Amino acid sequence: MSEPCANPQPSKPETLLEVEKLNTWFFTRKGVVKSVRDVSFHVEKGEVLSVVGESGSGKSVTGLSILRLIDQPGRIVSGAIRFNGTDLATLSEEEMRSYRGNRIAMIFQNPMMTLNPVQRIGDQMAEAISEHEDLPQSEVMRRCIEALKAVGIPSPEERMKAYPHEFSGGMRQRIVIATALVTQPDLIIADEPTTALDVTIQAQIIHQTRKLIDETGAGMIWVSHDLATVSELADRVVVMYAGAVMEIGTTAEIIGSPRHPYTQQLLNSVPSRNEPGKELFQIPGMMPSLLSLGEGCAFASRCSARRPACDQPIPPEHLSATHTVWCVRAKEEGDAA
Repeated sequence: MSEPCANPQPSKPETLLEVEKLNTWFFTRKGVVKSVRDVSFHVEKGEVLSVVGESGSGKSVTGLSILRLIDQPGRIVSGAIRFNGTDLATLSEEEMRSYRGNRIAMIFQNPMMTLNPVQRIGDQMAEAISEHEDLPQSEVMRRCIEALKAVGIPSPEERMKAYPHEFSGGMRQRIVIATALVTQPDLIIADEPTTALDVTIQAQIIHQTRKLIDETGAGMIWVSHDLATVSELADRVVVMYAGAVMEIGTTAEIIGSPRHPYTQQLLNSVPSRNEPGKELFQIPGMMPSLLSLGEGCAFASRCSARRPACDQPIPPEHLSATHTVWCVRAKEEGDAA
């Protein structure tokens, strides 16, 4: 297992969230599935941190762990989740209710699974506010309308009276984002919110999301498998594989100078419009079972640069104040340089 590193750079006064050595495991009949293994990162106020990786890498489980929404047989085994200095992992369930949907909001992949089909949009948004705050109805309505305006919903006063099925998929996802914003959260966790949308609507929502983060100063964790989307939105990127962090750095460092073979191959898998007709690259092999992981790099079995040292615990290699990679080859290249 990779040696954890809480923060590749020193925490700053504006640090909003610090996840340190987080382990979330699922205890099944076949054994322990180690979905999240010693994951550490931090999020600053006004920053978009993207967590990327293929399906099964632990991205979504990491997001759900922050809000402590892990159901049995899953359990947060160890680690700290410090939000504005408070360790959420130590709070009671009742204390967590004051954070969920209030100070920390989550946007899920499928808006039709998030929105109640038999309840008007305005009523659902108002409920999100009244669950946490005791405000006059006029103020609640004002905040709902302002949130809909912020995400580009036309005629928000009228659309408040509509039901979810009266909107297109892109508009429904905007409403989900507006519902997350209506409580004015400090942190938003977005779990692949544009996956089911066409590329034009994706681009609109990404632009709107970046604008909202810049205007509100909230922090965001954007969970995705799409590095093309990430390059347009994120300030920093965490690359995960088989439940562990492989590489972390600024978007420019991860996209422009990736050092872990897994990150490099993820980027090679992205279609390029500069080379039309080129056969898509596919990473060979399959992700190992999370039931039987060794102590070394989980990507070693699929890596063309594998060394014997890859089977041992991998220490972090700090390439810069912001760029850290867990890879034997990166260390050898650094030593040679």
